[in-house]
Amino acid sequence: MNAKQNKLPILNNWISVIKDIVSIFLNEFKIVFKDRGVVIIFIVASLVYPMLYCGLYKNETLVNVPIAAVDYSRGKYSEELLRHLDASPDVKVIKFSTFDEAKKAFDDRKVHGLFFIPTDFNKKLNNNEQATVSVYCDMSSFLYYRSLTLASSYSVLDMGNKIQVDRLNAQGITGQEATIASNPIPFESSILFNEGMGFASFLMPAILMLIIHQTLFFGIGMLAGTSREENRFHELVSTKLQRGGTLRVVIGKAACYMLMYLVFSFYILEVTPHVFGLPHIGNAIDILKFMIPFLMATIFFSMTVSAFLPSREIGMIIFLFFSLILLFLSGISWPQSNINGFWKAFAWIFPATHGIQGYIKINSMGADIHHVTYENVSLWIQSALYFVTTTVVYYWKIKRSQEKSEKEVETSIL
Repeated sequence: MNAKQNKLPILNNWISVIKDIVSIFLNEFKIVFKDRGVVIIFIVASLVYPMLYCGLYKNETLVNVPIAAVDYSRGKYSEELLRHLDASPDVKVIKFSTFDEAKKAFDDRKVHGLFFIPTDFNKKLNNNEQATVSVYCDMSSFLYYRSLTLASSYSVLDMGNKIQVDRLNAQGITGQEATIASNPIPFESSILFNEGMGFASFLMPAILMLIIHQTLFFGIGMLAGTSREENRFHELVSTKLQRGGTLRVVIGKAACYMLMYLVFSFYILEVTPHVFGLPHIGNAIDILKFMIPFLMATIFFSMTVSAFLPSREIGMIIFLFFSLILLFLSGISWPQSNINGFWKAFAWIFPATHGIQGYIKINSMGADIHHVTYENVSLWIQSALYFVTTTVVYYWKIKRSQEKSEKEVETSIL
């Protein structure tokens, strides 16, 4: 009988804890949907941004980039080379009579590159000498540069191989023997994970993860700023929630954000890639296993940082400032191996760094959860670390608010 009596208070205590957490959880949902700004960030931005960005890069690659071609040689070989170049899907050849005319078209942005064949081109080839061509690329965009460089390189290599075969045939070396002699080491490129070399396939997986990270961060920051503005003591946690205790407040709020973003993450990471045909070869269960620590780390990181944001506007500034920095630090636009130690350490602070790397490996490269152990473990460490910092900060804020409330009561009595 005594054992049963001892268990009842413990059971009642747990029931009370669960009720408090559910109450805070539901209250946070109400706060989120009452705040128009937070609704725009949490819901509208999460729904619209993926479609907007993917729509902008839907074409994936540049085709038929206009380039100027100047042929001063005007012979058989030069005309054949220009036909090869124009047949490439990357560029569209526009012929000009003089170099000055082509240069003017380039300066006027009517063309994005210049292919120049000198006067002695055909003469040198007929004399079995080495001929040269000049290629001028528009470096204001790497995509223009890529299109012209690939098209001109492949055209020149193909033309050179054909000329070599013709010369061997003239010497009496024909058939398979001539083919092998002209190309003793066959070259074959195999493009992994992005066969079409599409810009969206390369960039958008990273952008999608960054959207989740940044909308969570900004939304939680806005909620914290609103709480301060509406609280009579200008503190982070309302006096209505303080009776629940620090852990209950932290868990209740985090559970609210977690539930919402599990739904949003499914839409962003599963639906969007299918709609726009982005790389999506990862196992859905592995992505889910990876997203749980990523969302937890991002939520607790955002809750910790938001405790020090005095207003909603400060969160907006930080949100805009860090978006591009996080994209660079993730190692997508620049290899992490070439980032110095300080910036690597700085990048470790943000869940987005590990989240982007891990998601790309699973989603675009077909890795399983065991292949992203470093990123997965790092996110679990961040989850635990930021959970502790959030709890400490919220405890401090709740205690301050309680002290101010007690002082106000004492002042009113006096």
